[in-house]
Amino acid sequence: MLKTSRSSYRQNITPASLDQYVPKVELKEYLKINDAIYEVDSKAENGMTFSRLLNYKYSDTLKKMDPDHLVALVTEVIPNYSCLVFCPTKKNCENVAEMICKILSKEYLKHREKEKHELIKSLKNSSSGSLCPVLKHTIPFGVAYHHSGLTSDERKLLEEAYSTGVLCLFTCTSTLAAGVNLPARRVILRAPYVAKEFLKRNQYKQMIGRAGRAGIDSSGESILILQEKDKQQVLELISRPLENCYSQLVQEFTKGIQTLFLSLIGLKITTNLGDIYHFMSGTFFGVQQKILLKEKSLWEITVESLRYLTEKGLLQKDTTLTERGLQQKDTIYRSEDEFHSFHITKLGRASFKGTIDLAYCDILYRDLKKGLEGLVLESLLHLIYLTTPYDMASQCNPDWMIYFRQFTQLSPAEQNVAALVGVSENFIGKKASGQAIKKKVDKNIVNRLYLSFVLYTLLKETNIWSVSEKFNMPRGYIQNLLSGAAAFSSCVLHFCEELEEFWVYRALLVELTKKLTYCVKAELIPLMEVTGVLESRAKQLYNAGYKSLMYLANANPEVLIRTIDHLSRRQAKQIVSSAKMLLHEKAEALQEEVEELLRPPPDFPGVEAFPTEKEETGLAVICPPNADCTLQSRPAAGTAPSLLFGNQMLNLCIDCKIPEETALPSATCITIQRTRSAECARNT
Repeated sequence: MLKTSRSSYRQNITPASLDQYVPKVELKEYLKINDAIYEVDSKAENGMTFSRLLNYKYSDTLKKMDPDHLVALVTEVIPNYSCLVFCPTKKNCENVAEMICKILSKEYLKHREKEKHELIKSLKNSSSGSLCPVLKHTIPFGVAYHHSGLTSDERKLLEEAYSTGVLCLFTCTSTLAAGVNLPARRVILRAPYVAKEFLKRNQYKQMIGRAGRAGIDSSGESILILQEKDKQQVLELISRPLENCYSQLVQEFTKGIQTLFLSLIGLKITTNLGDIYHFMSGTFFGVQQKILLKEKSLWEITVESLRYLTEKGLLQKDTTLTERGLQQKDTIYRSEDEFHSFHITKLGRASFKGTIDLAYCDILYRDLKKGLEGLVLESLLHLIYLTTPYDMASQCNPDWMIYFRQFTQLSPAEQNVAALVGVSENFIGKKASGQAIKKKVDKNIVNRLYLSFVLYTLLKETNIWSVSEKFNMPRGYIQNLLSGAAAFSSCVLHFCEELEEFWVYRALLVELTKKLTYCVKAELIPLMEVTGVLESRAKQLYNAGYKSLMYLANANPEVLIRTIDHLSRRQAKQIVSSAKMLLHEKAEALQEEVEELLRPPPDFPGVEAFPTEKEETGLAVICPPNADCTLQSRPAAGTAPSLLFGNQMLNLCIDCKIPEETALPSATCITIQRTRSAECARNT
C-alpha cells in the first residue's frame, strides 16, 4: 500500500518553471530628446515611437539650472518611489544632486524627516563628527550621491537608507549598476557616456536593468537623455546585440597566463610543458584561441610565457627528461622540450605565496634588497614606501604644490628616505614652480613616494577627512589606498617569509600591517579586533573604561547599552560574545603552547611510543622513575579523571576507563583502555 501511494505521488508531480517563483517585472525603455519622450520600439521604422511631452513649468532661471529637465522627470516618481540618476562623472553626481535639491519644493523636507535626521547623525558618528557639505544639504530632501569618493561606512549607511525608503533618489556613477543591488522604479541616464567614452550595449543594459523591483513593482522604466548630435549613435546602441564575452587571460600576461602557470607549477598540479599546454587547451581562452590569437598559436604563447618566467628567475627548467617523456619522445608530440619539467625557484615561491603581481615582483625584490643597505627606522616612512601598492602609484597624479609643502615639513631622517629612493627636494621644487627638468626621474617612484606621504600622514593623524583635505583627494580614494596598502603589506610579509635574506622585515611588517589595517591609535587596536567595533565605537568603549578584550569579555550588555551612545541591545550582546570568543581563542593558543613545552620529547629514553589514533588498544601511562603515581579520585559520570605524576596533575579524557584499583605502587604504571581519542595519552 505504501509503495502504491508513493508511486502515485511521484506521478502527480508537475515540473514548475522559474517564472512561477520569480515575479515578472515589465521594463519600458524611453529616450528623451528636448521636451519629447519616445518609447523604444523595435518594430518601429527608426526604433522608437513618440510617447508624450514633458509637462512641467520651468522659469527661464530654472531652465538654465536644469536644461535636461531632470527635476521634471524625478518628481514624477519621488518621494513615494525610488529613482536612480546615472551621471558620467563623480563630480557631475554631486552637482546634479545639489541642483535638484535647489529646485525641489520644501514639502520634500517633511517626508520621513526624523529618519533623515538620524541618518545625518549616523554619518557624523561614522566619520568622527565630519559630514560632507553636499550630503548635509541634500539628505533632508531625500537625495544623495553615490560614487567611489565615499568611504565604505558612508556607502553602507546611504545604501541602507535608500533600501528602506528614507532616501528616494541617488545620483550615481555606472559602478553602482555593476556592483550594488539597489533597484528603482525609474532609472534615468543623464547622458549616453561613461566619462568621455560612449556607452556600450552591455553597460546600457546593466544600468537600465536596475529599473523595476521584483516582488515590489509590477513595472519599471528607464529614460536615456540624449542630444540631437548623439541620436544616430543611440539608435544603433538600443538596437544592436550585446557585445561578445572574451577571455581576458591574453590581455595582461603577468596577471593572466603567467600567474596561472606559476600557480600550476607552485601547487604541483602540473610541471611539464605538454601538460600545461593540455591544461590551457581546456580553458575558456583555449576554446577561443582561434578568435583571440591571430599572429601566434596557443602552443607558442605557452612556450613564451614559460620562457619569460624562467628568464625572470621565477621558474627553473629541469635538464633531465621525465620518465613519461623518455617513453613518448618519439610519438606525435612536438619535441622533447614538451617533456622537460619545471620547478619553482625561491623567488617564484615567494611571489606565488605573496600573490605578488609578476609585473612588479623583480622591482619589489630590488626595493627590499636596496632597503637592507640603509633601512631608516627613525620613522615609519621607509617601511610605508616599501608597502605602497605599485599599481596605485601608476594611476596617481600628484599635486606638486602640496607635494613640495609636505616634503619641506619632513624631518632630516625622513628626507633621507626620499634621497635613498631617488627623489630630491630640488626636483619637487622645480615641478611645483613649473620649471623644465633635464634630469630624468622615474615617475612611478615619485608617485609612490607621494602616496607614501599620504599614508604616513594618515597613520599619524588617523583621520581620513583631515588627510583628504590636506592632500585634496577624495576620502573614498584615501580609504581605498589605505586598504590596498594593508593588503599589499601582508603580501610583502608573505614574500619575505619565503626568502631568508629578508628575515629582518618579518617582525617589522607584522606590526605595520596591523597599523595599516586598523589605522587607529595603538591602544584601540585590541578593541577593533572585536566584531562590529569600528574606530568611532572603539573610541567610545575606550573612553568609557573598556580598555582591552578582558574588560569587554566581562562586560554586562545592559551596562554597555546605558554607557555607550547609539548602541542597541543586539550590538551590545554581539560585542560581548565576540570579545569572549577572542579571549577564549587566545587562552587556548597559550594553553597549547604550555602543553607543547611540558610534553616530553617522543624519543625520550624509557618512554614507550603511543599507538595511533585509529588503534583501539590499551595505552600505557609511564610514570617517571621514583615518582608516586596515585589515582586522585573516582570521576563522576561524564567528567574527566586525573592522575598525579609526582607534583604534576594530568587530566585524562572522559573516554578513558580507569582500572578498579584506586591506588598504585610507587614507580609503576597503569593501563588505560582506549575508547575514542588519543588526546589524553599525548597530554600525559
